[in-house]
Order: sequence, then C-alpha cells, then structure tokens
Amino acid sequence: MPIIVNLDVMMARRKMSLNELSEKVNITLANLSILKTGKAKAVRFSTLEAICEALDCQPGDILEYVDEK
Repeated sequence: MPIIVNLDVMMARRKMSLNELSEKVNITLANLSILKTGKAKAVRFSTLEAICEALDCQPGDILEYVDEK
C-alpha cells in the first residue's frame, strides 16, 4: 500500500504509549492499534485531527505516501 502510517514513530518521539494516546483521543485500543499497524482502510479527519492535537504534530508527520514503482 503506498500510504504508510508512521503513528508509532510519532508516539515514540513524544514518549507516549498506545494506552495514553487512546485515552487522550478517545479511541479504542483496538481501533488505534489497527491504525498504528497500517491495517486501516480509512481514517476520519476528526480522528486524524485528535491524534495530531494529542501528539502535537501535523498529518504529514503521521501519513506518508511512498511510490511503489
């Protein structure tokens, strides 16, 4: 998939656990884990906004496009 989710990288930079982020963003651990592992097929802008606010980052810090050619 050409969209890479770097959520784990940003969480490590902010020294934030999955549990802590889950509480701050009000998303279940299961759904956050699916997003973190790159298995999510979509993400709501409201969810992305909440994650960016909690991690003090930009959407581009979390999502990356990689050309597979």
